[in-house]
This record gives sequence, C-alpha cells and structure tokens, in this order.
Amino acid sequence: MNITDVNNSVDGHKRRQRRGRGAASGAGKTAGRGQKGLGARGGANYLKGYVGGQAKLMTRLPKRGFNNAVFRVEYLPVNVAALEEKFSVGAEVNVETLKKNGIGIQRDEKVKILGYGEITKAVNVKAHACSKAAREKIEKAGGTVEIIK
Repeated sequence: MNITDVNNSVDGHKRRQRRGRGAASGAGKTAGRGQKGLGARGGANYLKGYVGGQAKLMTRLPKRGFNNAVFRVEYLPVNVAALEEKFSVGAEVNVETLKKNGIGIQRDEKVKILGYGEITKAVNVKAHACSKAAREKIEKAGGTVEIIK
C-alpha cells in the first residue's frame, strides 16, 4: 500500500438518506419516525417539560415560597476600588464612562456602586443605585453621588 492510496476510497461527503421512499430504501413506511403520535406528524413541536399525556413534572411538584424573578432588578456591581483604579480626580462616572474605561456593561444594564476597597480621588458618580458604605467613602474623599432613574 502506498501513501497515495489512502484517500482514494474517501468520497468527501455522505449522501443524505431519502426517507419514506419505499420498503427497499431501508427507510420506507414510517421513515424512521416510529409509529403514531406527535413525533410522527409533520411540524412536531414538543413543549418543554412534555411527558406524553400525563401531568408535567413541574405540575406534579408542590409549589412553596416566594419567587420574585419577574420583578427582580439586576445591577452590575462596581466597587469603589475600581473607580479609584480607572478614574482620575474630578472625573464624571456614569454608564458611558464606565463602558469606555473597560468595566463590562451590557446594553441596558443598571449599575450599583459598592463599597469594597478604598477611594482617595474626588469623583462625581451617577449610578442607578449605591450602597451606604460606598456613598460614605465617595463623599469622604470629596466626591458626589447622584442616583439616576
């Protein structure tokens, strides 16, 4: 055998199997879809959690407690240590300037300033939320905090 003979038998692609074209094709009659039911029909779309005619698992389990997933407001946390590192004295800190300075903000993300770390520079912060400790540290350094809606 020569090295040039290795790829001679390789076609490069596999032909798609034509289903439902007679018993001799190997995929006739039900065309690989099994017998009856939703999966055998065209445009079959099983919903998430579907278990075939019986109650879904989520329906069968008891529901307890409180869930505020619909009403929860998620904030991007930004520590005062990051403000100390990324901004100069007297800088305006808002969503746009945070994004420009490489603090990862997505399209419609709200920002909350948190109090981890120390800050010595006086910066003017405009954020959606701010912790009490962060506000104290920023104002102690000579900066201001404004909450935006």
